[in-house]
Parts: sequence; C-alpha cells; structure tokens
Amino acid sequence: MLIENDWDNILKEEYKKDYFKKLVKFVREEYQTKKIYPPAKNVFKALKLTKYRDVKVVIIGQDPYHNEGEAQGLAFSVPTNVKIPPSLQNIFKELKSDLGIEKENGNLEEWAKQGVLLLNTVLTVEKNKPNSHRKKGWEIFTDKIIESLNEKDNSIVFLLWGNNAKAKQKLITNKKHLILSTTHPSPFSYFSGFKGCKHFSQTNEFLQQKNQSIIKW
Repeated sequence: MLIENDWDNILKEEYKKDYFKKLVKFVREEYQTKKIYPPAKNVFKALKLTKYRDVKVVIIGQDPYHNEGEAQGLAFSVPTNVKIPPSLQNIFKELKSDLGIEKENGNLEEWAKQGVLLLNTVLTVEKNKPNSHRKKGWEIFTDKIIESLNEKDNSIVFLLWGNNAKAKQKLITNKKHLILSTTHPSPFSYFSGFKGCKHFSQTNEFLQQKNQSIIKW
C-alpha cells in the first residue's frame, strides 16, 4: 500500500506494471545517492491529502520545486514560513484580484483537504536540476490519475495553467467536467493570460451549479 486510501484501489494495476516497478527502483536509488525533493515521505502527499472520492478541483503542475526546503509534495505549495516562490506569488495576486482573498503563507494543504488535488505531472526532482526526473515513468502514472478522474461521477474543475498542463486536456473527455486553461503563473507568462483569468471565482460558480460545496480559497 503506497497511499493508504481509495487511490490504492484505483491505481493497483499500475503498481504491478513494469514501468512503475522500474520507476520505483530508480527513485529509491536517487534518494540514496543524491539530494531529491520532496522528502521521500511526501512524494504521494497530494494523493494522501485528497482522496479520489473527494476530488472536486484539479490543479496540474510540472515537477516539484528544486530548491532546498520548498517542495512538499503538492503542486505550487511550499511549507509554512518558507518564502513564497514567484509563481505562487502570482497565483495569490490573482486570488486577491478575483475574490479579495489575501494569503499569508504558501502552504496550500487547506486547499488539498477541501478536494483540490494539487498534482504535479512528475513527482520527484533532483536538487537544483528542474525536470531531472522527466520521462522516467512519472508521466505515465500521473496520466493514469487524470484518466481515472475523468471517469468520476461528480463534476470536476480542471485548472490547466501553462503548456505542460494544457497537454493533459486530451485526457479529459467527459463533458460533465469543466476545463479552465490559461498561461502559466510564472513571471514569464503571468501577463499573457493568467492575470485576470478569474479561475477561482469561476471554479466556485461551477461547483455551486453542480450542488457541490465551494472551495474556501
């Protein structure tokens, strides 16, 4: 049991596949020989905090933060009292502009506990080497997660920020779900679409329409 909730039943066939066994072997060796983020206990934190049956919103990130102390297993989130990275600063700017909500720290665990799955497409990274664990098998695994969410009975909002996330749109074919896409919140593309996207208010409006509780962003 890797995750110890309903995700294990959803993903049990993936655990048996060769690619996943090779991925686990690779990641274990990396942790033993290099500085890898997030801490090993937090690799599946997004799935542990947000059970399959509870998912209402999905925010897709790329790979974990690669600087010391930042990655905690949730896309875009950092531990409390860690300096807020630029992309998350811009997410919070949009949140304030959209709903008037100000955030004091970058820990997004409270979002996760409300049904916001903060999923990176790659779940581990080597220190100071972004994308170092790309194409090792994580993408196959996280695509399976998205495909399984596509099959859910309740309507989900998928927030696709940036090209990496937008590439996952082809996996979301169920018409009951809502897809909101724009540019990545990084400083390089914030002004090209993310600023003013109002994804937070649109998400809650959709959830209300579907008789689901809104997210307390």
